[in-house]
Amino acid sequence: MTTQNQTKLKTLFELLNPNNVLTSKLLDENDISRHLRRYYQDNGWIESIGKGAFKKPGDTLDWHAGVNALQFQLNLNIHVGGLTTMTLYGLGHYLRLSQETLYLFSLLKTRLPKWFTDYNWDVELSHKPTSFLPGSIGIKQMDVNGITINVSTPERAILECLLLAPHNADLVECYQVFEGLVNLKPKLVSELLMTCNSVKVKRLFLYMAQKANHQWLQFITPDKINIGRGDRMITKNGMYISDYQITVPKELAEL
Repeated sequence: MTTQNQTKLKTLFELLNPNNVLTSKLLDENDISRHLRRYYQDNGWIESIGKGAFKKPGDTLDWHAGVNALQFQLNLNIHVGGLTTMTLYGLGHYLRLSQETLYLFSLLKTRLPKWFTDYNWDVELSHKPTSFLPGSIGIKQMDVNGITINVSTPERAILECLLLAPHNADLVECYQVFEGLVNLKPKLVSELLMTCNSVKVKRLFLYMAQKANHQWLQFITPDKINIGRGDRMITKNGMYISDYQITVPKELAEL
């Protein structure tokens, strides 16, 4: 092996952290060609997990590694949100989940690579491209099992939960999570609500905030939030909440 190729192999080993995904994009950026990648595969130094992505042989990957590669190698504007984020913050103990679901939110027209969607991350994958909120507000970095990922703050995550309700998230469970949100930042909540373009989400949030009566609610100015006009039937055969012109499940209204 030439000195140049030895240097590239050293670079590969430096990149190949345990439980890490390496994308072809990152390898290209480090001058590790397709030919060399095939050579490294044949010699058992890397293992393909699908077209365009590799891992260290013998490693067991979890979804955090895959999401990290999407965000920091492929630079996709995508983040972990909704109920997944609530679970990461320790706020998901009310959820009745038969299988963990990974909720990913992104800008419209964002497509996930096939290696990511086809790999068995041992979770159910839910990807929601949406423009209901700006892509930059209420996003932060979190270290999970030694891997950095971009996630929603609790303020944004609860809005994402309400966006998916009632078809992909149970409203009673959402409210039970909402009751635990005692430390939301009023300034961020206000900014999110004023930039949110989903009338349903804003009405549900304000209804639940009033119902839970958290202390931070006194710093929110509802008059600055456009909640539209006309009734919204969130669920059929429910209970009508006249203050917010929404029909919600009776189980939620009676809590």
